[in-house]
Amino acid sequence: MLTRKIDEALFESYSDDIPLILKKIYAARGVAESQLTLSLAKLITPNFEQLPAANTILTQALNEQKRILIIGDFDCDGATASVLAVKSLRLMGAKYADFLVPNRIEHGYGLSPEIVKLAIKEKQPDLIITVDNGISSFDGVALAKKQGIKVIITDHHLPSEFVPEADAIINPNLKNCDFPSKNLAGVGVCFYLFSSLKTHLLKQDYFTNNNIPVPDLRTVLDLVALGTVADVVKLDQNNRILIAEGIQRIRGKLCSPGILALLEVSNRKAETLQASDLGFSVGPRLNAAGRLSDISRGIKCLLTDDMNDARRYANELEEFNQTRRAKQADMQEEAQAIIDAQDEQSGKFAICLFSEEWHEGIVGIVAGKLKEDYHCPVAVFAQSGNDLKGSIRSIPSVHIKDLLDLVDRRHPDLILKFGGHAMAAGLSIKPENFDKFQQEFSNAIQSHLNNEIPKVELLTDGKLNASDITLKNAQLIADSGPWGQGFEEPVFFGNFEIVEQRVVGEKHLKLRLKPTNGTTIIDAIAFFQSPLESKKSTVAYKLSINEWRGSTSLQLMVEQVN
Repeated sequence: MLTRKIDEALFESYSDDIPLILKKIYAARGVAESQLTLSLAKLITPNFEQLPAANTILTQALNEQKRILIIGDFDCDGATASVLAVKSLRLMGAKYADFLVPNRIEHGYGLSPEIVKLAIKEKQPDLIITVDNGISSFDGVALAKKQGIKVIITDHHLPSEFVPEADAIINPNLKNCDFPSKNLAGVGVCFYLFSSLKTHLLKQDYFTNNNIPVPDLRTVLDLVALGTVADVVKLDQNNRILIAEGIQRIRGKLCSPGILALLEVSNRKAETLQASDLGFSVGPRLNAAGRLSDISRGIKCLLTDDMNDARRYANELEEFNQTRRAKQADMQEEAQAIIDAQDEQSGKFAICLFSEEWHEGIVGIVAGKLKEDYHCPVAVFAQSGNDLKGSIRSIPSVHIKDLLDLVDRRHPDLILKFGGHAMAAGLSIKPENFDKFQQEFSNAIQSHLNNEIPKVELLTDGKLNASDITLKNAQLIADSGPWGQGFEEPVFFGNFEIVEQRVVGEKHLKLRLKPTNGTTIIDAIAFFQSPLESKKSTVAYKLSINEWRGSTSLQLMVEQVN
């Protein structure tokens, strides 16, 4: 275990009204006091390079009541962005604002020619807006433009050297884009587009002239919060503001009935919602539909204003989630068997797996689980038509999109297409190229790491005195969120006596611990943990709050036991 280093200058700079425990946590994350304010007034002003062009196109489309079609991605970020776009357009007076989401098996990812053809056949759009995709959709954009359809791309994925010839592209990661935060999720980019459009329309007296109430876009921040957390983007101040505001709305039930229904089926209370509930409970249930079928049910769940409809959709999504879990368990077992059969040297720097039996919608989750187990980049492929489709999950020391760029430049015929960002990517290859890709993938990573396997140690915020392991401090930390990628929830460690332990749910361990420097006995839970043989252990843990039958108590969430 490693302890985070505290920035002493930052620590000394904080106001006296910040509790000592939080000062240490913030200083260890390099966060200035000015970055702790999470009010909407602190949001970065939209200044994307091509916003003026997008606003002009959208204003004309609204004035002329053009048919506007949203093309989303088949994950939670894409679903929330799709709903946000449709809701925002309708609030702004659009009569023909609809969505269409690709089926990952039939149409592939993004604005593909296949989805453009389907859009023309079923929706006859005048304008297509992509959300959470499009930056690599060269052929689809070209086909839409050829058919006289205008295209606005909103995306957050990293662009290649060239970009599609859309009418406007809103992406903080474009080379000439000065927007300071490059960490927006797709739904965050979408929110900024419509915030900017609202301001543009106000200046033109559009709402007054058309007798339309000025929309309050705070009403879609629940969607922004959900999509941002689920996409595991870095939580800089801007993203934390968006999430914090969205969570406040959900806690007050000023949100989509679909989110409330999904919280119900996952046995989570809206009133005490934390960002982690969105990431571990709501997001996976939305994603399950996109993984196994298409995510339109999830979009309908979030789009409806009727609670009964929302509950019906949420129950369908829960059924998909149960099926997904079963398939995932089978795939993980099979993947582990393949790894176990390989020689010891393989999988040292990277793991690359394929089975004809695997489901392409679940390869990303399996890759993520194996990455956590083996602490190296993992690529998992499934058969998709005549090709193999894969998902890669990476580690902090390997920027996987840049690495795929490198492999593609060295071997131009190896990868059919790819896209992604630092920690995750998707790609397609020919089946006959799997062995070659497996070798080149591993070689590129080994070279990038200079033949040194990264050391993986749990990063903690140090030891707490027994007197500081309290419900009050657990609440203080919970209230100081949202926590997540890039602003990690604090983990502490200490020496404990194991007073009692018992297995719950067949694979988890319920513990009662006593700090060696204290007398209070504390409840703890360790997920996927076998019974402990030692009576004393070094335990890494998070301070958490357990709610049971209306009462709250301190519970340690065990991260590691040595």
